[in-house]
Amino acid sequence: MKIRRALAGDLDAVVALTTAAYASYTALLGAPPIPVTENYAPRLERGEVWLLESNGEPGGLLVLERHPDHTMIFSVAVAPAFQGKGFGTALLNHADEQTRLGGLPEVRLYTNAKMERNIALYTAYGFRETGRRPNPYRPGWTVVDMAKLIGTAAIA
Repeated sequence: MKIRRALAGDLDAVVALTTAAYASYTALLGAPPIPVTENYAPRLERGEVWLLESNGEPGGLLVLERHPDHTMIFSVAVAPAFQGKGFGTALLNHADEQTRLGGLPEVRLYTNAKMERNIALYTAYGFRETGRRPNPYRPGWTVVDMAKLIGTAAIA
């Protein structure tokens, strides 16, 4: 398992992996989740996308946005063939590491309230729910905001 920054030439793999990873949620929500409809080309140019490869094959990805006081996880996606093998945890660990290396105290993310399995996984990983709000881009959807302290603050 290797995590590397994705390059412009990885665009098709990023889109395909994201679409496959979120397919079950597209059925649950009745429409594709926001990461499925995202234009990843600018994110690749900014260096926000990380690919997790297993034997040279893309198995997962992480999209991280750096903000002045935190890192925001825009997407964590694991290809269906690689789910249940610890890839999601490896990607979350990478987000923690990048946050720590950037000298930031917190990792944040948001997810759909109907994605209960993801909320449970994030909670088990150490995230806490910080609020719920209407999704500004999808009327009727509810966003769950979550955060996790990093570094010495997380140990206390």
